[in-house]
Amino acid sequence: MAMVMQSRMEKLREHYVNSGVVKDFSIRMGINTGYCTVGNFGSLSRMDYTIIGGEVNLAARLESVAEKNQILLSHETYSIVKDKINCQKKESVSVKGISLPVQTYQVVNSTLQKSTTFEGMGYKLIVDENLVNKETNIKQLLKDNFENG
Repeated sequence: MAMVMQSRMEKLREHYVNSGVVKDFSIRMGINTGYCTVGNFGSLSRMDYTIIGGEVNLAARLESVAEKNQILLSHETYSIVKDKINCQKKESVSVKGISLPVQTYQVVNSTLQKSTTFEGMGYKLIVDENLVNKETNIKQLLKDNFENG
């Protein structure tokens, strides 16, 4: 969702510039994975649907240290998406409310990695379709490894 939001903001930014809006609109995002509490909080006279918890606090802190138009992930989130989204390891950051430094990862681009995984006895092969011609390279790989072996 963050990548879709970032892509939409790029289109909106272009629209605003073409419409004569001088102020540069940008977004930054922090994403963390963990347990939190979601729901309606408050009283009958004032109710808010919101999300609370330590994991939410960390996501907010990552957002606050992210640069303009940057998506920062915690290590927990990175470990879930690392095979699908291009990320770059960044420096650990110390943030308010978290006692230890937090390892961060930046989403490098807004395109999801397309990959095909082949698994067998003793091997796991992941072909990144963004970097190779899937059909040609897979045929060649299978030919090289199974006809000669």
